[in-house]
Amino acid sequence: MAKSSGSNAAEIRVPFRDVDMHGEMFISSYISYAESVLANFWLARPEVEGEPIYTASKISCILHRPLHYDELVEFTTAVDKIGVRSVGFLIAVEAEGERAAEVEIIWQARNREDLSPAALPEVTRDWLYTFVD
Repeated sequence: MAKSSGSNAAEIRVPFRDVDMHGEMFISSYISYAESVLANFWLARPEVEGEPIYTASKISCILHRPLHYDELVEFTTAVDKIGVRSVGFLIAVEAEGERAAEVEIIWQARNREDLSPAALPEVTRDWLYTFVD
Protein backbone atom coordinates (compact mmCIF):
# COMPACT_ATOMS: atom_id res chain seq x y z
CA MET A 1 0.00 0.00 0.00
CA ALA A 2 1.39 3.35 -0.95
CA LYS A 3 0.00 5.86 1.55
CA SER A 4 -1.90 5.36 4.76
CA SER A 5 -4.71 7.72 5.74
CA GLY A 6 -5.07 6.12 9.18
CA SER A 7 -5.20 2.60 10.55
CA ASN A 8 -8.38 1.82 8.62
CA ALA A 9 -7.55 3.42 5.24
CA ALA A 10 -4.89 3.53 2.54
CA GLU A 11 -4.42 5.17 -0.83
CA ILE A 12 -2.83 3.63 -3.89
CA ARG A 13 -2.28 4.50 -7.52
CA VAL A 14 -3.36 1.53 -9.61
CA PRO A 15 -0.10 0.00 -10.88
CA PHE A 16 0.28 -1.36 -14.39
CA ARG A 17 0.76 -4.91 -13.04
CA ASP A 18 -2.82 -4.86 -11.68
CA VAL A 19 -4.62 -4.12 -14.95
CA ASP A 20 -5.74 -6.38 -17.78
CA MET A 21 -5.36 -5.85 -21.53
CA HIS A 22 -8.35 -3.48 -21.45
CA GLY A 23 -6.72 -1.31 -18.79
CA GLU A 24 -9.14 -2.41 -16.04
CA MET A 25 -8.00 -3.59 -12.61
CA PHE A 26 -8.21 -7.33 -11.95
CA ILE A 27 -10.90 -8.35 -9.41
CA SER A 28 -8.24 -10.27 -7.46
CA SER A 29 -6.31 -7.01 -7.00
CA TYR A 30 -9.30 -5.34 -5.31
CA ILE A 31 -9.40 -8.25 -2.86
CA SER A 32 -5.64 -8.24 -2.30
CA TYR A 33 -5.54 -4.52 -1.46
CA ALA A 34 -8.64 -4.85 0.75
CA GLU A 35 -6.97 -7.68 2.70
CA SER A 36 -3.87 -5.52 3.20
CA VAL A 37 -5.90 -2.59 4.54
CA LEU A 38 -7.84 -4.95 6.81
CA ALA A 39 -4.61 -6.52 8.13
CA ASN A 40 -3.28 -3.05 8.97
CA PHE A 41 -6.56 -2.15 10.71
CA TRP A 42 -6.44 -5.42 12.70
CA LEU A 43 -3.00 -4.55 14.12
CA ALA A 44 -4.63 -1.78 16.21
CA ARG A 45 -6.84 -4.21 18.17
CA PRO A 46 -6.27 -4.69 21.91
CA GLU A 47 -4.08 -7.62 22.89
CA VAL A 48 -5.93 -10.63 24.27
CA GLU A 49 -4.30 -13.54 26.04
CA GLY A 50 -5.28 -16.81 24.39
CA GLU A 51 -6.80 -14.99 21.44
CA PRO A 52 -8.46 -17.26 18.87
CA ILE A 53 -7.15 -17.40 15.32
CA TYR A 54 -9.27 -15.91 12.55
CA THR A 55 -9.91 -17.50 9.18
CA ALA A 56 -11.73 -16.05 6.20
CA SER A 57 -15.07 -17.75 5.62
CA LYS A 58 -16.32 -15.41 2.90
CA ILE A 59 -14.74 -12.91 0.54
CA SER A 60 -16.72 -11.14 -2.15
CA CYS A 61 -16.22 -8.12 -4.36
CA ILE A 62 -18.99 -5.97 -5.80
CA LEU A 63 -17.74 -3.88 -8.68
CA HIS A 64 -19.61 -0.63 -9.36
CA ARG A 65 -17.17 0.62 -11.97
CA PRO A 66 -13.73 -0.63 -12.97
CA LEU A 67 -10.58 1.08 -11.82
CA HIS A 68 -7.91 1.91 -14.38
CA TYR A 69 -4.15 2.25 -14.53
CA ASP A 70 -2.74 5.18 -12.52
CA GLU A 71 -6.07 6.10 -10.84
CA LEU A 72 -5.77 7.31 -7.26
CA VAL A 73 -7.85 4.99 -5.08
CA GLU A 74 -8.72 4.93 -1.38
CA PHE A 75 -9.52 1.70 0.47
CA THR A 76 -11.33 2.17 3.79
CA THR A 77 -12.16 -0.60 6.28
CA ALA A 78 -15.40 -0.56 8.28
CA VAL A 79 -16.85 -3.13 10.65
CA ASP A 80 -20.08 -4.34 9.09
CA LYS A 81 -21.31 -7.19 11.31
CA ILE A 82 -20.32 -8.60 14.67
CA GLY A 83 -21.52 -12.08 15.53
CA VAL A 84 -20.85 -14.42 18.41
CA ARG A 85 -18.10 -16.28 16.51
CA SER A 86 -17.51 -14.08 13.48
CA VAL A 87 -16.91 -10.54 12.34
CA GLY A 88 -17.71 -9.01 8.97
CA PHE A 89 -15.80 -6.18 7.36
CA LEU A 90 -16.74 -3.98 4.43
CA ILE A 91 -13.84 -2.36 2.63
CA ALA A 92 -14.97 0.60 0.52
CA VAL A 93 -13.03 1.32 -2.66
CA GLU A 94 -13.39 4.93 -3.79
CA ALA A 95 -11.92 6.88 -6.70
CA GLU A 96 -12.69 10.37 -7.97
CA GLY A 97 -15.26 10.91 -5.23
CA GLU A 98 -17.37 7.87 -6.06
CA ARG A 99 -17.67 4.30 -4.85
CA ALA A 100 -15.95 2.03 -7.35
CA ALA A 101 -16.25 -1.25 -5.44
CA GLU A 102 -16.89 -2.92 -2.09
CA VAL A 103 -15.07 -5.93 -0.72
CA GLU A 104 -16.83 -7.94 1.98
CA ILE A 105 -14.66 -10.14 4.17
CA ILE A 106 -16.03 -12.33 6.96
CA TRP A 107 -13.69 -13.86 9.52
CA GLN A 108 -14.56 -16.78 11.79
CA ALA A 109 -12.90 -17.09 15.21
CA ARG A 110 -11.34 -20.52 15.78
CA ASN A 111 -9.86 -22.25 18.81
CA ARG A 112 -6.07 -22.46 18.45
CA GLU A 113 -5.85 -26.08 19.65
CA ASP A 114 -8.43 -27.85 17.50
CA LEU A 115 -9.70 -25.13 15.12
CA SER A 116 -13.24 -25.51 16.42
CA PRO A 117 -15.45 -22.39 16.33
CA ALA A 118 -14.70 -20.01 19.20
CA ALA A 119 -16.42 -16.96 20.62
CA LEU A 120 -14.98 -13.54 19.89
CA PRO A 121 -13.19 -12.26 23.01
CA GLU A 122 -15.24 -9.63 24.83
CA VAL A 123 -12.40 -7.08 24.66
CA THR A 124 -12.14 -7.57 20.89
CA ARG A 125 -15.92 -7.35 20.50
CA ASP A 126 -16.04 -4.08 22.48
CA TRP A 127 -13.21 -2.64 20.35
CA LEU A 128 -15.00 -3.68 17.13
CA TYR A 129 -18.24 -1.97 18.24
CA THR A 130 -16.40 1.37 18.29
CA PHE A 131 -16.14 1.06 14.47
CA VAL A 132 -19.75 0.16 13.69
CA ASP A 133 -21.73 2.98 12.08
